[in-house]
Amino acid sequence: MKRIVLFLSILTVLSGCSVHPKSPDGKISMETDGLDACIMYEGTKVLDISDLGMTTTATGKGLVFQGMKKNGKIVEEYEMTGGKELLCGNEANEYVLSYKDAEGKPFKAVFRLYNDGVAFRYELSGLQGETVVDETTTYNIPEGTNRWIQRWTEAYEDFFPLSTTGQGRRSQQWGYPALIEPAEGVFALISEAGIERNQSASSLKNETDLEKYKVCPAENKCIIEGDWMTPWRVIIIGGLGDIVESTLITDVSAPCRVEDTSWIEPGVVSWIYWAYNHGSKDYQIVKEYIDMAETLDLPYVLIDAEWDEMANGGTIEDALAYAKAKGVKPLLWYNSSTAWINGAGGPQFRLNTPEDREKEFAWLESVGAAGVKVDFFRGDLQETMAYYMDILECAAKHHLLVNFHGATIPRGWQRTYPNLMSIEGVYGAEWYNNLPFLTNRAASHNATLPFTRNVVGPMDYTPCTFSDSQHPHITTHAHELALTALYESTLQHLADKPQSYLAQPQAVQDYFSTLPTVWDETRFVSGYPGEHAVLARRSGDTWYVAGINGTDETKTISCDLSGIIKGERTVTSFLDSGNADQPWNITTETVGSLPSSFDCQPRGGFVMVVK
Repeated sequence: MKRIVLFLSILTVLSGCSVHPKSPDGKISMETDGLDACIMYEGTKVLDISDLGMTTTATGKGLVFQGMKKNGKIVEEYEMTGGKELLCGNEANEYVLSYKDAEGKPFKAVFRLYNDGVAFRYELSGLQGETVVDETTTYNIPEGTNRWIQRWTEAYEDFFPLSTTGQGRRSQQWGYPALIEPAEGVFALISEAGIERNQSASSLKNETDLEKYKVCPAENKCIIEGDWMTPWRVIIIGGLGDIVESTLITDVSAPCRVEDTSWIEPGVVSWIYWAYNHGSKDYQIVKEYIDMAETLDLPYVLIDAEWDEMANGGTIEDALAYAKAKGVKPLLWYNSSTAWINGAGGPQFRLNTPEDREKEFAWLESVGAAGVKVDFFRGDLQETMAYYMDILECAAKHHLLVNFHGATIPRGWQRTYPNLMSIEGVYGAEWYNNLPFLTNRAASHNATLPFTRNVVGPMDYTPCTFSDSQHPHITTHAHELALTALYESTLQHLADKPQSYLAQPQAVQDYFSTLPTVWDETRFVSGYPGEHAVLARRSGDTWYVAGINGTDETKTISCDLSGIIKGERTVTSFLDSGNADQPWNITTETVGSLPSSFDCQPRGGFVMVVK
């Protein structure tokens, strides 16, 4: 399923002062004295990185820089089964910074300068029963710089508010990805990727100095023998188009480890929880969502928490049989049983040991289940990272798709384990259930996510709610519909009630029936975080152009597609009518050119399906 070409020239020995690190196209460059590094984009300073280094219990203290060497050029091409681009290619120049620590032990920092960013990691060798102590890497973000960074939580669920200060609301710990605008029109998105079993994930803290965001790995008790490395620290760089279209997170991640991927099928899912929090206990309600999937020709239904307590005329076995008879493939929810357990839904403690996991996944495969949603994980600890990988590997063995909820953000596993279809890690539509905050902030938040969270991987926002849950929404119908194409998720869960979707015009129902969830190509059209976002995504010869207004005012949104889509096309447009009783304005016509802008209602949006 993949084709990889990787070229690394023999290490060329050069002194630090004669090496001038830059990307293959020359737009990104780096200046370094070995202890600090300055990243530039077309001559503009993007980010200062200070205090390069990390320590174990015996290695990395008192680093002395020995010099820098160019390690050649990387040229790579690989295929994905999901995501913003199915055929990915990248080029990078690699540089090795060499050190010796106070004990004379070797230490390396490996930097790769890509055309769309910089990735670096630390590589250690000859470790003897050591554990990770700390990392000193610090990103320097001056006060006054525009930034969109979420407060760190275990589930990565918070807003990305525009701010010009490092002062937090309740804490000084921050989650990835972190978007900054160091100069007008120049952006950098900071994250990490390529996490392996013996590594923890990290977050950022600026507790001692508001301008200094230190990389802080979560707890890692793993005893390390021999060679070891950190995850890749990743900085995507350029204009907003470069940020949105980048595949750098998967570029630096390990290639596919699943031998046969022919069984992996993306698709749209009917989802019960948003409308009925405990609906999966009720066989009759579950049947409604299976019927909805059949009517709209959706391949999947997700039976959520508490299905092990199902009653009212049937059990989970009955529901599985009913779905099979309707030609709908079921996905089942599980509690990871590592974080929220007491008072949380079940089933619990079915995946924690290899024996239990194997038994449960073998049963799921035997009854025709297509995958699992696993929820409520415990932070970014090394043991949690290993648990994610245990689940993914065992699930792949039994041909099961995986969706993680209450979980960390994607860090490239969607390439390594392509049965990882989606991850929550976002303040999504589910929060209309929980608190009233989303109602007034959703539009702006929605228009920020394409530039932040969704850049790094599939995002299970659970979009497109036309009706209300516990707390109302005030975004328009076209805004909600646009989220299904604006947001990338290999499994796209539709959150609303069956009767809400089935009450929509036939054109809207047909839209759901044919909606792709993977894309051959993704192009940024226009936007600015929190204000508006327009993306064009191609599946085969059909383009889906989706835009939303993140403001509370009527807004003319630029939608110039002249450089992307050319020639005569048949266009179906889904627009807001402005009439609460008849909210849709839907047209289909053959045109020689597409509109260059749309007048969007407050918190409105649009979708064009261009064939």
